[in-house]
Amino acid sequence: MIPEADFLNAPVPSATTLDVDLSGPERFLNRELSWLEFNWRVLEEATNPKVPLLERLRFLAISATNLDEFYSVRVAGLKELARAGNKTPAADGRTPAEQLVLIEADARKLLAEQQRVLANLRPLMEAENIAILQEADLTKDDREFLEDYFAGQVFPIVSPLAIDPAHPFPFLPHAGFAVALQLEHKKDKRSMRALIPVPQSTARFVRLPGPKGNDRFVPLEDLLLMHLELLFPGYSAKGHCAFTVLRDSDLEVEDEAEDLVREFEVALKRRRRGEVIRLKMTADAPKSLRRFIMSELGVSEPDVVDVSGLLGLPMLRELVLKERPKLLWPQHTPRVPERVTDHEGDMFAAIQQKDMLLHHPYETFDMVVRFLRQAARDPNVVAIKQTLYRTSKRSPIVDALCEAAEDGKSVTALVELKARFDEAANIHQSRRLERAGVHVVYGFINLKTHAKISSVVRREGDRLVTYTHYGTGNYHPETARIYTDLSLFTCDAALGRDATKVFNYLSGYAQPKKLGNLSISPIDLKSTLLDRIQTEAKNAHAGKPAQIWAKMNSLIDADVIDALYSASQAGVSIDLVIRGICGLRPGVKGLSDNIRVKSVVGRFLEHSRIVCFADGHGLPHKKAKVYFSSADWMGRNLNRRVETLVEVKNPTVKAQIVGQIMAANLADVAQSWIMRPDGRYNRQTVPEGAFAFNCHKFFVENPSLSGRGSAGASDVPRLTHTDDELTASQSPVKVQV
Repeated sequence: MIPEADFLNAPVPSATTLDVDLSGPERFLNRELSWLEFNWRVLEEATNPKVPLLERLRFLAISATNLDEFYSVRVAGLKELARAGNKTPAADGRTPAEQLVLIEADARKLLAEQQRVLANLRPLMEAENIAILQEADLTKDDREFLEDYFAGQVFPIVSPLAIDPAHPFPFLPHAGFAVALQLEHKKDKRSMRALIPVPQSTARFVRLPGPKGNDRFVPLEDLLLMHLELLFPGYSAKGHCAFTVLRDSDLEVEDEAEDLVREFEVALKRRRRGEVIRLKMTADAPKSLRRFIMSELGVSEPDVVDVSGLLGLPMLRELVLKERPKLLWPQHTPRVPERVTDHEGDMFAAIQQKDMLLHHPYETFDMVVRFLRQAARDPNVVAIKQTLYRTSKRSPIVDALCEAAEDGKSVTALVELKARFDEAANIHQSRRLERAGVHVVYGFINLKTHAKISSVVRREGDRLVTYTHYGTGNYHPETARIYTDLSLFTCDAALGRDATKVFNYLSGYAQPKKLGNLSISPIDLKSTLLDRIQTEAKNAHAGKPAQIWAKMNSLIDADVIDALYSASQAGVSIDLVIRGICGLRPGVKGLSDNIRVKSVVGRFLEHSRIVCFADGHGLPHKKAKVYFSSADWMGRNLNRRVETLVEVKNPTVKAQIVGQIMAANLADVAQSWIMRPDGRYNRQTVPEGAFAFNCHKFFVENPSLSGRGSAGASDVPRLTHTDDELTASQSPVKVQV
């Protein structure tokens, strides 16, 4: 059941008085420090005893991966600005150099905490017979297995390198891992420095044989050290260390590039060789070897982190063992919407009946794939248009588009080459699409296309009908298993025309003059949001109900934050579910008394973007203005990307978003953190023994409203409309305002 949403119904806590200038930059929180605060919340889940053991290990690996990417992109950019002498302050008033000092202090604490968390998890794993072993722990049989494994699986692919004038220090790519050695010849006592770069294609942990339920692993670097005699015959090790490098992974492209694909291929090679931003090294490294590595990599002391523990924490994901289901989240099989089943899998028939909103991963993303596959094989379909920001390597979406083009249909694909860390994959997909006869376009050089739209034009009798899919997430079947996102399927003519106009904008720079139910960045999405926020403020001044509910990943746009502050001061009640970065200070007296912010961090990654405006009627209400979007409220999304904001007018879909999805997120306690005015977060708690509502668990167990069919429809939690408000009918949904 969704209980009464205490987060909404409780009296607004007394606003906090902060010793800051509320009219100055201190009214904003720093973006980078807010991101670090989010990653602390991710790491905290690795300590949560209510989370299954191996899922806790996964959270630790995610936290480590997040931090590495943060340094290779965000910190790398700040360092470049600081070196250039740039003193332009961020929204909170801090210069790049000032931000770097604070980031470094917090990040080093985070790194130390990651090692402490791993140290606490290891005995719990060992109690479940999952162990990371050292050489001293190995039996004779283990050593014999490792000798054979090394000879057959490792020796052929490693390249032991002597380092001297004839053998210069090798290039190590971003996230490269290596073992450095100080060697001495056993006979003539000659000394030599050497390096063993660890291939990124091989497993980080070597699994030892054993009975089922007894899982033992040896780190690859330990295996290398155990077999130095084979790598450097006649030498013995007098000192050694392991280290990893993080390089500047931001990508620059010439604005006037004539061949955008070729320019990106060149830029990707530059990224691979980017400047070293951070060097992480085992804490017991010999001083001379440490200085040597720093010198060869051009790294200064502030960029070196001595790690007391295990290097390469992102690779701990290898130890999240699928064959240990009792130590993982309970298996979840996404539902097929009943309405699709009623129509024997025919997506077009299901959409013709009524607009359908699917909530992934609870409803299967396979419906999106089925929609495009069906379109590819339907002789009545004449055209398909598709945006691709991120997708999987072996993408069924791309397969369907290729099949449609090869069948003679008109197929256009907007492939975004600037999707960070997916550029190479997208170049590969674009070439594959072109070979199949798809018309591939790349949008704008100076704007990323982040909108998620698919449009299928079908001949039905003597007319053409446009079926449209609008989403909040990427067309990526793998990430759709863990990201919570929305998919709207519709054959509404107005939404179809809007989609066509957006595609024409992307392919021919034809800026749409009038859209029906859609706002897009960078044209009018931001202004639409600001206008709606201002309307709520006007309603509050007029004594009408005035409320805003919003959910997104990040909120940092200064204009939007100031608009929310003004609305709060006018008396608008504002409840925000912000998973990650938040530059707004909630609950500050005289500034944001009526704003509350929470973050949901749990089994699934909250990724959908939703905003609901009371529009003079309160929330929830059938006349409220309800939208979902591909855009977070960040400057890049609102000003430098092509994004969509879709207004929802279908009553059932609106009820689903307001009364199911938003109500559950706002009522969640089990996975929620409440934001304080200083930017810190407190985990939401309940008294001992009390029920802690978990929105992810609720969505797993209960089907969505708009996808229900005739079978069992009376048992589906849903909302019905009365003249004045949305209320629960035969439903566990209960939100009182």
